[in-house]
Amino acid sequence: MKQYIKKYWTLRAAILLSIAVLFLLGAVYLYGHNPVEVPFIPCIFYKLTGLYCPGCGAGRASYAILHGQFYQAFRYNPLMIFVLFFLALYFTARGLDWLITGGNHIDRHIPDKYLYWLLVVIMIYGIIRNIPCFPFYLLAPCQV
Repeated sequence: MKQYIKKYWTLRAAILLSIAVLFLLGAVYLYGHNPVEVPFIPCIFYKLTGLYCPGCGAGRASYAILHGQFYQAFRYNPLMIFVLFFLALYFTARGLDWLITGGNHIDRHIPDKYLYWLLVVIMIYGIIRNIPCFPFYLLAPCQV
């Protein structure tokens, strides 16, 4: 039984380590490639509608965060700055829970109403950042 637990714990640790390495490689790539100068993947929603989606500016904001430019990151996508901390906390806790227990004990402690509220906030943010008057246009991603 102990050998069985150790075998799968090692496999889970290898999978989580691989994911962390891929994340780190992505961060290193983003650190060296400015999405303002060389655009990554264009936003399909913006290309089709001319409106900003809730994620527009997230790539540029991530680049700014990696370079320690938090104010500039906030100007690109203010919502992402607030949500990023909670996403990092969630994925870290979820990964450690899966590594130790092999199960998912984190999700059952997050009430569904919080996820619904997050969805509503993201949808409202996506709407109000496209209103072309003060103060709403401040939520649109800055161009420089």
